[in-house]
Amino acid sequence: MNSTSAGKSYDYIVVGAGTAGCVLAARLSEGGAARVLLLEAGSGRVPDTVAVPPAWPALMGTSMDWAGETVPQKATGRVVPWARGRGLGGSSAVNGMVFLRGHRTCYDAWASAGAAGWGFDDLLPFFRRSENAEGRDPAVRGLGGPLTVAPAAHGHPLAAASLGAADEAGYPKAADLGSGLEEGAGWCDLNIVDGRRQSAADAYLHPASGRDNLDVVTDALAHRVTLDGGRCTGVEYSVGTRTHTARCSGEVVLAAGAIGSPQLLLLSGIGPPAHLRKSGIETALDLPGVGANLHDHPMSGIVYRAARPVPAAENNHAEAQILLRGDAGLDAPDLQMMVLDIPLREETLPGPEGGEGYTVVVSLMAPYSRGRVVPADAVPGAAPLIDPGYYTDSRDLDRMTVGLRLAREIGRTSALDPWRDEEVLPGRAVQDEEPLRGYLRRNLRTYHHPGGTCRIGTDDAAVVDTRLRVRGLAGLRVADASVMPSPVSANSNATVYAIAERAAELLRS
Repeated sequence: MNSTSAGKSYDYIVVGAGTAGCVLAARLSEGGAARVLLLEAGSGRVPDTVAVPPAWPALMGTSMDWAGETVPQKATGRVVPWARGRGLGGSSAVNGMVFLRGHRTCYDAWASAGAAGWGFDDLLPFFRRSENAEGRDPAVRGLGGPLTVAPAAHGHPLAAASLGAADEAGYPKAADLGSGLEEGAGWCDLNIVDGRRQSAADAYLHPASGRDNLDVVTDALAHRVTLDGGRCTGVEYSVGTRTHTARCSGEVVLAAGAIGSPQLLLLSGIGPPAHLRKSGIETALDLPGVGANLHDHPMSGIVYRAARPVPAAENNHAEAQILLRGDAGLDAPDLQMMVLDIPLREETLPGPEGGEGYTVVVSLMAPYSRGRVVPADAVPGAAPLIDPGYYTDSRDLDRMTVGLRLAREIGRTSALDPWRDEEVLPGRAVQDEEPLRGYLRRNLRTYHHPGGTCRIGTDDAAVVDTRLRVRGLAGLRVADASVMPSPVSANSNATVYAIAERAAELLRS
């Protein structure tokens, strides 16, 4: 799926063929009137493994992954591996295929914080536009959208047992956890159709690929956006050793994700001057919020040795989830739990392998900690410095400790008795507060849901306005997870689809 931009001018240039980029390229090229260029740094060839739902952990570190890592974390002293998708479909081609909206309260918090027009009710039409969710309430869920989403056709027995455990622990049953209106435990929707992953490329880009007005260039590393005065005029990129400049008479849209989009702005001289100078980049526009406000869901869990062999997964290893409040006094859910049919843990920690164990995972959905992404230097393609700042706000470690205790309660329910042998991590002897906190520092993983580094807002630290336009420039917008002002209380991919659908409408209007 390679074309060329040589000698052409475009109405829209989209940088990044991940979730948002595939949506934008497909929607903006509809009707044939607008000329659209989609640039993707990764390959146009997707390994067969991508389509196999339970194989997603094996994609980490392959050509489909930028395969980065964080800087050593101040609160833990440890580096955290940081996977993010590369190639057609981006992270939607390597993720765990969970398709969930956050609870409505997290989007309404965006609007309350200055992102007017981005509350739950504002986004609902765009959530619905992206999906085909048969058998659900049509007032809330979509029908006829590109993504066919549904719970697992054949749920794993551990997932079924986890719902029994949640009921035993007193959590309410959620009829449609993906609606954004419920809390509690239930089967979640998955991007799995007829036993195969459905990525954003599958659902949006491939059906649009035959359009004469859409050019897709893969293996195209974006160097910078080109500027003329106060306007963005195109994108400089390279394919192999050759450098090209694609010209744009309309708008350039960055859809390279929570790391790639701010990195490209910074390489273009758009950002805080102090960070730009340190990286050897001349300042074109002083925009202090670029790269700041990085947020992610920290993840940990209780690892068990299984009392019997755990059957091989047919789906994504986690087909049911629990959305809950760690404190009844909270005004919104802040924790997510699930039982994985694999013993997931930080890579250096000991424990069972393969079908010998399983994990009760807990993740903090509303972390207070914030970090930053900055370029290591001015060289395009060089790995950026990623600092999510895990646990730098002590409240996050407090709440994860609560979550870990709740996960242990789930793990000890009678519903899981047939599966449970022994608690391997942290081990039943670890009961007191400080040892549990120490364990959470050691067994820390990313849930792969970064956002916030080009956030929507109206204050001086905001990067884009409420129409996703980069503040201080014409002809340049950002439309991906980087614009999220604060985390969503779910896996973030469904929200990125909605952001991109809304961005397409804003651009066409």
